[in-house]
Amino acid sequence: MITELLLWSSITLIIMAGCYNTSLFLLSRRRIRRSRTDRRDRFYVFLLACLNEEKVLSESLERITSLPARNFMALVIDDGSDDRTFQVARAADPSLVHVHRRTPPNCRKGKGAALNDGVRHLRASGLLGGHDPADVVLCVVDADGRLDPHVVQSVDPYFDDPRTGAVQVCVRMYNRHLGLLARMQDMEFVVYGDVFQSARRYIGSVGMGGNGQFMRLSALDTLDGDGPWSDSLTEDLDLGVRLIAKGWTNQHCTTAAVSQQAVLSLRRLIRQRSRWFQGHLQSAGLVPLILRDVPTKAAVDLLYHLSSPVLILLTSLLPLSFLVAFGATVVASVQVGHPLVSPMWLLGPYLLSFTAAYAYGYVYAKRERELGLVRSVLLAHVFVFYGYIWFAAGWWGFWRMLTGQRGWLKTART
Repeated sequence: MITELLLWSSITLIIMAGCYNTSLFLLSRRRIRRSRTDRRDRFYVFLLACLNEEKVLSESLERITSLPARNFMALVIDDGSDDRTFQVARAADPSLVHVHRRTPPNCRKGKGAALNDGVRHLRASGLLGGHDPADVVLCVVDADGRLDPHVVQSVDPYFDDPRTGAVQVCVRMYNRHLGLLARMQDMEFVVYGDVFQSARRYIGSVGMGGNGQFMRLSALDTLDGDGPWSDSLTEDLDLGVRLIAKGWTNQHCTTAAVSQQAVLSLRRLIRQRSRWFQGHLQSAGLVPLILRDVPTKAAVDLLYHLSSPVLILLTSLLPLSFLVAFGATVVASVQVGHPLVSPMWLLGPYLLSFTAAYAYGYVYAKRERELGLVRSVLLAHVFVFYGYIWFAAGWWGFWRMLTGQRGWLKTART
């Protein structure tokens, strides 16, 4: 009885999630038409919060300093590194790259704290040069982030709308060719950006990611607290929701991307995702804000998004429930001497599990044309099993929350 209850409850959750995902897929296929407005000159500041990033920082700074754009600079926030991060940053073009060094006991308190301190340093140092905050755009780039050369030209038109508070660009894995695990991470971010984020442009619930998020400084100034970013393990999620609650519009740019390094170790990947999962659990504190200040359509989607950790933990019971039910059926079939179900019985679980693979494969094939549609759909079937890492990461993150562990599980670079 308990097994059947778990099985049907899990199936119900999967059907509900499938309907939601299908709706977003269809919505994401629509094209947005933007009206032309007068262009303004804006000042772009690329913020890189770094903790022991000597292995990847040089390449990222080289990409930024070679951008074909005017009026920009990079600020490297060295958050108490004990490797050569500071030296690498200082070796970059001093006319475009500035370094703010944080030292104990104020450093290593999380990415949000480092970014907040970076913004305070920008103001106090005069690096903003008297620019109107409405025309200053801050971009958070991870130390391993490699921005597309045309990223500023792609993002800038969105800020012509004075209601735009932030723009998130696509995220890719630049080492996606180095094995199946890297390829799955690339597909994960492509699907999230091209389906979920693209659809949320019409709902008003576009979220911010930790890499490649562009924000108008005047929008950040409207947020409550000691700085724009919270101390949550997913400070980017918090920021996006709080901007929407203040009446700003978040946009998603599909024509430019920031590429980052995929994690090549399964254990490190689950460790990274457990931090993200725990941060999502922490973001439950945003629910009252959403209910009070966010328009209804966006609020419903954001509440569903924030409930995803609970849904993941519940859905993690489905594979176990299915195996128990399947095992019981096999035993009963042996006892009675004939199959109790036809082979067509397996069609239901297949459709529940893999229908989305065809949509995801189609989306990924449009980004990775050299793979082709058939290979992309086959990879999308593997992607379904790849999603099971969230079960392990979810229970790990849940355990960390229960035991009061709040440390930043930083992902090691190679």
